[in-house]
Amino acid sequence: MKLRFFLLCITILVLSSCGSKKQIVNRTPQKPVVVDDHEIESKADIPTVKPKKKKKKSYESIVKTTQDYVEKFAPIAVREMHKYKIPASITLAQGILESGSGRSNLAIRSNNHFGIKCHRGWKGKSVTHDDDRIAECFRKYVHPERSYEDHSKFLTSRKRYAKLFRLRTTDYKGWAYGLKRAGYATDKKYPQKLIALIKKYDLTKYDREKYKPTKPVTKKVDTTVVVQDDTNTRFFYKVIKGDTLYSIARKFKTSVKSLKELNGLKGNTLSIGQELILKK
Repeated sequence: MKLRFFLLCITILVLSSCGSKKQIVNRTPQKPVVVDDHEIESKADIPTVKPKKKKKKSYESIVKTTQDYVEKFAPIAVREMHKYKIPASITLAQGILESGSGRSNLAIRSNNHFGIKCHRGWKGKSVTHDDDRIAECFRKYVHPERSYEDHSKFLTSRKRYAKLFRLRTTDYKGWAYGLKRAGYATDKKYPQKLIALIKKYDLTKYDREKYKPTKPVTKKVDTTVVVQDDTNTRFFYKVIKGDTLYSIARKFKTSVKSLKELNGLKGNTLSIGQELILKK
């Protein structure tokens, strides 16, 4: 009996001691975060770089209106008419239509105002442009004037356009329909569009205009000769003792290859007093 009472007392004491104990949770003490003042300052000092907006290039072929385009290129069209017998009205109308008055993507990128493709035998620069097919090859020119010159040479050098040159330069309608029959454009309404532009901007007056070339003005600067006329500015260099193609190319920031092509040179031999074309 005493033994049972003793065991009961021990049990009560054990239970009461367990209940009075508080649970101890062991937490790993967090290390204080040390912020380096220099690091904050360095991050704050980092400038935010904004992407630069690309400046739009200005091209000399861009004009505000079609009338501006006509006034700008009419003298060249008249010159080409007297040289190659192509009506100035037709040349101007084709330039307006094919180049969007000089504002089309192809005209801006390549100064190509007549949509002339590379074709076989083209050795000049080129660009790709989507037309009848994707990424077709089109001719690229340094200046729009070169496009006008090449347009004349393109028509006169191909047999399919030979019949057109039997027409008078005042017969713009015959030329418009003749260009379509010869395959210049695939647009069925190409002749009507040309005729409509000729009438709207009174382009026939240029078919009767006389061409009066101005006398070239020659200026000499050291050994560099600049020849200017109404449509072109050409630079020439007179070879002096000690000159080489390489030294001349370096002096005028061009290449030996370019000098050879411009002057029709096959070798590297130069003679004193020889005039080299530096730029067309």
